[in-house]
Amino acid sequence: MALKEINFDGIVGPSHNYAGLSVGNLASTRNAGHVSRPRAAALQGLDKMRANLALGLTQGIFLPHRRPNRGWLGDLATTIERADPALAANAMSASAMWAANAATVSPAPDAADGRCHLTVANLRTMPHRSHEWPGTLAQLEVAFGDAGAFAVHGPVPPAFGDEGAANHMRLASAHGEAGVELFVYGVSGGAFPARQHLEASRAIARRHLLDPERTIFVEQSPEAIAAGAFHNDVVAVANERVLFAHEKAFADREPLLSRCGELVPGFEYVEVADADVPLADAIRSYLFNAQLVTPPDGQTTLIVPSEARDTPAVWAWIEGHLAGNGPIRRVEVVNVRESMANGGGPACLRLRVVADPASVDPRFLVDEARLDHIGEVVRAHWPEEIHSDALQAPAMVRDVEAARTALLDCVNLGQLL
Repeated sequence: MALKEINFDGIVGPSHNYAGLSVGNLASTRNAGHVSRPRAAALQGLDKMRANLALGLTQGIFLPHRRPNRGWLGDLATTIERADPALAANAMSASAMWAANAATVSPAPDAADGRCHLTVANLRTMPHRSHEWPGTLAQLEVAFGDAGAFAVHGPVPPAFGDEGAANHMRLASAHGEAGVELFVYGVSGGAFPARQHLEASRAIARRHLLDPERTIFVEQSPEAIAAGAFHNDVVAVANERVLFAHEKAFADREPLLSRCGELVPGFEYVEVADADVPLADAIRSYLFNAQLVTPPDGQTTLIVPSEARDTPAVWAWIEGHLAGNGPIRRVEVVNVRESMANGGGPACLRLRVVADPASVDPRFLVDEARLDHIGEVVRAHWPEEIHSDALQAPAMVRDVEAARTALLDCVNLGQLL
């Protein structure tokens, strides 16, 4: 079994809009009411996937959910036509595009039964995301349906908030070796909610049959949450032996670093000092909401949004690190401005799964040709613009539903999802 890192990106759905639903996500609330561009957003996401393919990475997709979520509205005894506008906005949210919140993933070498485990996130903190998990679980069960290679779990009970891989990192010397899994939880965030609960993280570790000696639970800094780092992946990211983090990412970093140094041969910690990049700049630019990857050429690469290049302190730090021969040897810049304006960067858009690609349903894997076909569907069916006050317009609802149907037909999943 050849284990590889596979990045599954969420395709931006046709209902992508700026309703400002995510409390604690500064970009989301700042841009509430602005006109969104779903077609441009989806095409930007596809271009990001093409850039990954160009690096030699294996690329997968997740598909937009049914929007509006008529079943959820029905459970609330209303319809998209009759619902209060705020409730309608929750039912039309395209936030499932941020695949980092789809699930927590433990690769096979870490689990006692030798299978890759995935637990779908319950996302219970925010109403617009709390109804995502059934649609996400349906895709996970198809994509990772090989029971000999994968174990797909339902959500942790909603008493305990779980927001998936955005609060989870893994360190390992190589993909095929047992890793060290880091679960980052929140306790306090000032005016903003701490979304990842410790008990949810502990439950996932038990479900995934992880070795307790190689499992670390670490508290996210309350200062970071209060500043707008609503998920850990806004202030930290890991890949292989490298942990890249802001100075203020963790409540108590020294025990964490000591433990990682003991468990991970060749462990490297790359810290960005607050004096060099203030927390506000790190969050605004999404320096850490980046994909930290190792392409086949072995050059550890950081895939950052164009906002990082536009932030002087951030770009100066990046250039200084590269000149200093640090462990991150290459930086790639991608344009995901439409996603960024709603609070999600390159890392938000993808779920990293370490597995044998041959064990994954091939309909969820893409190459250039498949991305071209998907792009044709997006250009033909995705709305060019959405005004936040038009989410209940009958024509808009029809267009959004028809667009998703066209995409599912394109990827041969129309009968399953």
